[in-house]
Amino acid sequence: MTGGTENYFRRGLGLKKEVAGSLTADYHSRLVDIVKDNGYQLSAGDLTFKLAKEFGFCYGVDRAVDYAYQSRVKFPDKRIFLVGEIIHNPHVNDKLARMKVEILYPEADGRFDFSSVTPDDVVIIPAFGVTVNDLATLKGVGCVLIDTTCGSVLNVWKRVEKYARDHFTALIHGKYYHEESRATASQVNGYPDGRYIIVRDMGEAEIVCDFIEHGGDAGELEAKFLASTSPEFSADRDLLRIGVANQTTMLANESLAIAKRIGIAMARRYGAEALPEHFRSFDTICSATQERQDAVLELIEDPPDVMLVIGGYNSSNTNNLAAICADRTTTFHIADASCIEPSSGVIRYKPVGQLEEAVSERWLEGVRTIGVTAGASTPNNKIGEAMERIVETRGIELTVEV
Repeated sequence: MTGGTENYFRRGLGLKKEVAGSLTADYHSRLVDIVKDNGYQLSAGDLTFKLAKEFGFCYGVDRAVDYAYQSRVKFPDKRIFLVGEIIHNPHVNDKLARMKVEILYPEADGRFDFSSVTPDDVVIIPAFGVTVNDLATLKGVGCVLIDTTCGSVLNVWKRVEKYARDHFTALIHGKYYHEESRATASQVNGYPDGRYIIVRDMGEAEIVCDFIEHGGDAGELEAKFLASTSPEFSADRDLLRIGVANQTTMLANESLAIAKRIGIAMARRYGAEALPEHFRSFDTICSATQERQDAVLELIEDPPDVMLVIGGYNSSNTNNLAAICADRTTTFHIADASCIEPSSGVIRYKPVGQLEEAVSERWLEGVRTIGVTAGASTPNNKIGEAMERIVETRGIELTVEV
């Protein structure tokens, strides 16, 4: 049996071979394979592309998309719903929509309306997972559930649940509005003393650390973190014992630095000998996130003239890759290949730290080396298309057969 019950599938639907051809046709890139086989480099005219050694679809994303395709084959006549986006890539989500998988988007407060779902329907849970309450609601409906929650996310959930069980507040490094962080935070709900606080970055972590070390206005801190704390959160009560976790797509080094800083604050407040009673931290860094960040750091040791980072603008791991690259060289974060316009020589991109797209008209001028990487939700065909458009913009031809 591929799932726990006839209505719940967690380990696939036994149709991997049946969908393999479709997945290859929709997401494979012969050009990317050639670049990898050529030592992750490719020359075209006066341009040299350097591809990061880890990029694009991670195992968890690949698995989620695979299961979504299997679902359509397994249940050809049923309505299939998807709780939010399967991953943060518009092309993958659009493809699923064309396969008649209906995406349920959250309300402004992040909650989902499942009133249209019936016991005869199929619902896909995305790689980010869903909250404890949402899962309970869907199980109550009695519909078929295809659970594609990433294993790395599940590992974080187990840690957060244990914190709550042991009366530790979970401090989560993440974005409070992100689907994964919402789902992770909800894991404390099964315990009367379950509490959480979500910090976006080291700056917010420092605010928490200052309160731990020196006290202060609890009301002010609670107001600042109102949207990113558990209901009835009390700074005086809930910052006495902290366990650190993270959204798996955040900057790995920052997650580790935040954990270290919280530990220092607790040691200063209670003494090193009492630290185990007040602080816990375990490595919940996603290996795929770490590998992609490490690979791009290796690539920019000898910085290329330009770094191209490909992936959805709402993808946390892609934004973090762009931030890493921007510290060393000119970086263009593009949503997909269509952002490169060969006829005009223009590139549309999202500058690091900004929300709106910008335009550069002579971005390839004087460029000889281009580094390329992509977020964990970016399929290979979109990477290959971007490289082809760059070559076309330059007015040169690829010398390899694609």
